[in-house]
Order: sequence, then C-alpha cells, then structure tokens
Amino acid sequence: MSTATATKILTDRINRIEVSATMAITAEALKMKAAGIDLADFGAGEPHFSTPQHIKDAAIEAIQKNFTRYTAVAGVPEVRKAIVERHAADFGTNYAVDECVFSAGGKLAIFNAMEVLVEQGDEVIVPVPYWVSYKDIIEFANGTPVFVETSEAENFRVTPKMIADAITDKTKAIILNFPSNPSGAVMAKEDLYGIVKLAHERGIYVLLDECYVYLSFNGELISGASVLEAKEHVIVLGSLSKTYAMTGWRAGFALGPKQIIGAMSKLQSQSTSNTASMVQRASIAALTASQDCVVEMRKDYVKLRDRVLEGFKSIPGLTCTVPEGAFYVYPNISKFIGKGGIKSASDLASKLLTEAHVVTVPGEPFGTTEHVRLSYAVSADVIDKGVERIREYLAKL
Repeated sequence: MSTATATKILTDRINRIEVSATMAITAEALKMKAAGIDLADFGAGEPHFSTPQHIKDAAIEAIQKNFTRYTAVAGVPEVRKAIVERHAADFGTNYAVDECVFSAGGKLAIFNAMEVLVEQGDEVIVPVPYWVSYKDIIEFANGTPVFVETSEAENFRVTPKMIADAITDKTKAIILNFPSNPSGAVMAKEDLYGIVKLAHERGIYVLLDECYVYLSFNGELISGASVLEAKEHVIVLGSLSKTYAMTGWRAGFALGPKQIIGAMSKLQSQSTSNTASMVQRASIAALTASQDCVVEMRKDYVKLRDRVLEGFKSIPGLTCTVPEGAFYVYPNISKFIGKGGIKSASDLASKLLTEAHVVTVPGEPFGTTEHVRLSYAVSADVIDKGVERIREYLAKL
C-alpha cells in the first residue's frame, strides 16, 4: 500500500496534528540510553524527585483495601472536595464539588476543555512561546490558534493590551500557562487579572493551565480564578504531576462552570472514564496533607536554576532570561545559527543530542526559532556535566 493510500485511511483531524515534540525527543533519548550512551538529559519536563512517601502509602493502602473498582467518572466526591478546598485555601476561590472533574492528567483536562468549547471557525488566543500541545489540541478541535508574540527583552510578558489587540469576533477562548513551559516566565498579577477581566467583559473563556502554579519563585502564588466576578468565563486546568512529583500517576483536574465541567465529564465518560481509583486516593493524600514537600522541592528548583544560569555565563554568545517559575531555562541560541553548518534550533538540538550527548528540546514546537529548552529538574551533577558538554560543543562551531 502506498503512503498516499495509507494517508487517506486516516481522518483529517488526526493528519493535521503532530506527535508531541517533547515525547518524540524523550523516546529518542531512551533508545540512546538503552544502547549504553551516557546522556545529560534536559529533555523531559519531569521532576527528579520521587513521589513523597505519604502519597505512595495512600495508594498502597487503597490497593490493599481493594479500592480498585470503577468510581464516578468525574472522580469520587472526596478527591474533588480535596481539589476545591486546596484551591480555595491557596487562591480564595469558591468552587463546588460539582464544578470539578478529576482526569487522567492535566493534558487530558486541557484536551477535554478544548473539545467541549471550540469548534469550526472558533479562534483561541495563544501567547508565544507556548506549550507544544496547545496548537495541536486546538486544531484537533477544528479551532484556529491565534498566536500573540511576546518580547524576550520583556521576559515574555503578556499584557491585557496584547490580548485585546488579538481579539476578533471569532475569539472563543484564551489559554494562559504561567509559570510558563518553556520559558519559566511568570505573569504579573495585574496583567493576569486584567486579561481575565477583559475576557469576562467580552464573553470569552480563559483557560488557565495551572500545571506549574505552585512552582513560582517570586514569593507569591496567583491564579486568574481569584477574579471571582469572572468565574463564569474561567476554567482552571490543573495537575498534580509537577507539584507533587506525580507525573506517571496521571492525576489532573478542571474547575469551572457547572455546564462546562458536566460536558467534560460526559466526554470523559465516553473515553477514559474515571481516573484509576488508587490514584484518586493518593491525590487526596497529596492535597490534604502538609504541603512542606512542595515548599522543599520549590527551594531545590531555585538552586538548580541558579546553577544552570551560572554555567551559561561561561558560554560566550549564549543568553538566557531568568525564569521565575517552573523548572525550565530557554536560552537564546541565535548566535550559533549559521555556524558549523547549524541551520536552525532543531538542527542544533539534534546535533547536541547525537554529537554532544545532551538532550534539549528545540524552540520551534514552542513557537520560536532561536531557542532551545532545557529542563533543570535533574541532579546538580547532570547540570554540570551537561553545561560543560554544551560549552565544549558550541566552542567548536
């Protein structure tokens, strides 16, 4: 069967999206590791910490007590209660249990929200740089992403005016991810609240991707959902993955208007159904127990960030904004494009992998052409080794 014939078998909606760039790079890195190659792996956005013991114990106890059957699609009431109470305690929100759905990871929550809100002809505003999956999730829903360029000189700041200038009569939603993956930028409270109020006034939905909301380094945790008067146009899309080092557990959630949450639950009932029952029990433990583990992990990320930035200072031509959250650095590598046969950020990332054995993610899938992303959620030794390899490779160009 020819490639052309094979392509016709598949739907347009699957053909118009790409494999996740970060997942593709992770898969390639795993192959190289399996072949015995020593890599400095800054690729996957995954905490290097183990899941805290009290969370693991809760899952083990659930299994031992045979809490292993189906639950309500949206999650047991106890896990949804834990989510809304955690969010209320930290951000002053007032969601009810039936305004919450528990999902198999934050990505599924984003996907489901987009599927129930966006259709043909709708536009979704996306600040650049953006998380790699936004574009494809929007396009899978038949929507059109409208990209808003930000300035690296302004640390990728997004303002209400920038969003207002991008709004048309087709705008259905705005998606915001701060702290940002990939840049680590954090929105100023006045900008975030201003955008939420603007959207509410225009009848536009704001999707708040709060995956990294607890990994902000500037001493203040903020959520756009704290603008209570705009509640009917705000959907919080959350995850326990990064906050509690629970990536493989696939624990995510959404908070929002009852009608939208109900639609997301209906869609989930026809796809994944409920999240694993023991994961729900583990998540209750994570959300209701002491949050000291989160504080300690956040402190360690600051030390690791400072270590990698200090290392970058020894690499002539490499510049980088100072991330204020998450666990990524997004250095500008434009000075090296055109040297040594390097044609693009993707080309450089590929050569760093195959020749320097350093795993990075190129900027193109995030919407920029002059950057690579490194996750510093690794050990200090990996940072030192990886930065040295990058320095040596770039010096040869």
